Amino acid sequence: MAYTLINARPAGNPASAASPTALAAGQGALVDSHNRRVTYLRLSITDRCDLRCTYCMPERMTFLPRKDVLSFEELDELVTAFASFGVNKLRITGGEPLVRKDFMELMARFSRHLGNGLDELTLTTNGTLLSKYAGDLSAIGVRRINVSLDTLKRDLFEKIARRDMLDDVLAGIDAAIRAGIKVKINTVALANVNEQEIPDLIRFAHERGADMTLIETMPMGEAETNREEDFLSLSKVRADLAQRFTLTDLNYTTGGPARYTRVEETGGKLGFITPLTHNFCESCNRVRVTCTGRLYTCLGREDGADLREALRTDPSGALLREAILGAIERKPKGHDFDAQRLAAPASPRTMSHTGG
Repeated sequence: MAYTLINARPAGNPASAASPTALAAGQGALVDSHNRRVTYLRLSITDRCDLRCTYCMPERMTFLPRKDVLSFEELDELVTAFASFGVNKLRITGGEPLVRKDFMELMARFSRHLGNGLDELTLTTNGTLLSKYAGDLSAIGVRRINVSLDTLKRDLFEKIARRDMLDDVLAGIDAAIRAGIKVKINTVALANVNEQEIPDLIRFAHERGADMTLIETMPMGEAETNREEDFLSLSKVRADLAQRFTLTDLNYTTGGPARYTRVEETGGKLGFITPLTHNFCESCNRVRVTCTGRLYTCLGREDGADLREALRTDPSGALLREAILGAIERKPKGHDFDAQRLAAPASPRTMSHTGG
């Protein structure tokens, strides 16, 4: 199916009344009180997911009612506003973004901003539906995606994700690569779970020309596992990997928090995201907006702004601009994630609600 909504603007919705030109009038870059420029928006389009990863959400997850979730028009208006403020990278997240009904229609709307404010449109997915959408995503200008994959073992995948869908994920990765999309594999490092499999995952990714990033478990929301037992320091992982591979530090970034090395034996890149053992906040250029329109300027803090209320009460866009600017001004210097305090979550929000 072809998606040609490049110049579309939905009619009949007050939240869509303000044009990009009007929004851009008098606006400049988003710079916080610590002189960090915000250029990267991670936008969740749904809290729903077709997996139930144990470290992310409970099996009996209660999802939001539809009325609380932003409409396509509201999501598009948000992207227009942030692009007018100089945000040039948009990552679509969830939940699992591909489960949202008419997902490609929404992505086509976003894609019209490429070259008109946005330099990059990308997404993070669990990969289960990627085979269906890889070709269409490539066609509208998506050049790079992240795919979550914690194991290559079917029984372990089912234990972690509580769904037997490993084959779907692997097929999705291959479909994306065939479609010309650069894939990065995201792996949550879990002590005594997938710890010993990390070298095999690195080889799997690099053999396919994909980069890989390891992530420490995030202390977000209630989980049905023991985060203290699950926590695996990536400092330890790197030391262990250095016994097998030659790791060369790189001055390379994709705009996110990962610090990259090159694995000389495979020729691929390996990133480390370390919210607990190595705070990366000094260079933070990111903000998150949930599928309900809540703007969070820091993953581990509750302060933010209600953009949904601004969208639904003021069609001129003035309240939206004011809410965004006020939140950026209050953006904290950093989070306070602590590996010594994993028994209680640093935030009551799950990652599926916040946006990965």
